[in-house]
Amino acid sequence: MDKVELLAPAGDLERLKIAYHYGADAVYCSGKKYGLRANASNFTLEELKSATNIAHSLGKKLYVTVNILFHEEEVEGLDTYLKNLDKIGVDAIIASDILVIKKAKEMHLSFEVHVSTQASILNSEAALFYKNLGVTRLVLAREAHLNDIQEIKKRTNLDLECFVHGAMCTSFSGRCVLSNHCTNRDANRGGCAQICRWTFSIDSVDTPYSMTPKDLNLIEYISRMIDAGVNSFKVEGRMRGIYYIATVILVYRRVLDKILMHKLSNAEVKYYLDVLNRVANRESTPQFIDGLPSKEEQYFLGRDEVSNQDFLGLVLQYDKKNKMATIEQRNYFKLGDVVEFFGPHLETFSYKIEKIYDENGDAIGIANHPKMIIKLKVNTTLEKFDMMRIKVFDKQDYM
Repeated sequence: MDKVELLAPAGDLERLKIAYHYGADAVYCSGKKYGLRANASNFTLEELKSATNIAHSLGKKLYVTVNILFHEEEVEGLDTYLKNLDKIGVDAIIASDILVIKKAKEMHLSFEVHVSTQASILNSEAALFYKNLGVTRLVLAREAHLNDIQEIKKRTNLDLECFVHGAMCTSFSGRCVLSNHCTNRDANRGGCAQICRWTFSIDSVDTPYSMTPKDLNLIEYISRMIDAGVNSFKVEGRMRGIYYIATVILVYRRVLDKILMHKLSNAEVKYYLDVLNRVANRESTPQFIDGLPSKEEQYFLGRDEVSNQDFLGLVLQYDKKNKMATIEQRNYFKLGDVVEFFGPHLETFSYKIEKIYDENGDAIGIANHPKMIIKLKVNTTLEKFDMMRIKVFDKQDYM
């Protein structure tokens, strides 16, 4: 089949660099306008230019979301914005409103146009409609089944992109009006207040009620999705931090590569599933890919979303001569802790902390100040952007 792409989210330049470093073939992000994640930092036009240059210097791609549903007051300025994106040289825009698709084609702009998941494409007739508008890729609805994907690919032969990991919306393809109703923030113009994550009191029921979907996780279905014709595997999370992005992208990178080399074992899948479930603060399930989800794919009566504290440190540099790693602390750790290092060019390994030095070279017993700079003597060569985390799983136990 065609080349398989791993597509990562980025809410700012730091996360974009981490996504590429950890194996993403492409990154999607938003400018300061017209994107559905208004609460992310997002990118100025100058930052989008820098991001595009970074992507192209690495032989990778950058896609920009222009995926709000446009009201009359937002139309003014759209032409100029699209021309600016074209001048910057972004590889594609992701659009849900036919207005954007139509304008991009009429203006003969050089970037590709991808149809957003907000268009809720689930059948080949809808897919052919968008193909006739001149788009090159469809981002299918998260509710698509494998048989939907196969038929759409068969009838259109377009590039197909599917979300494989991250948050789900309780409404169909994110077409929610609860946020508008409860907070006057328009979910379809970037202002979602995530009402589906709230809990509600119900008379005669002691446990708070919620309507929160569990997260999406399709790691066990990647091979079948490739066979069905999926070209791009997309991770949700422009609001997520660098540890989440690094962990999830690295897992999917390794799984995709091993599938394409016919070397992925069931034991490795089990290990990667545990790693993915550990990094998130909600449980994850396959959701719609193989049929309608049941009550097991949803939180109804209470849930426990604990903030992940596994991320201990970010490697800033490594002195090969002295075997000394300079690390920026992210969560508390101390002498005697058993941790592990991971990175895109590194076989994950365990490490017992026997000595910690501050940035002046003085021995200390704990690292307990956010983003303090410490040094550890590590015999294995590390790279900038490798990460240190709490050791929970031992891959050898799965083999």
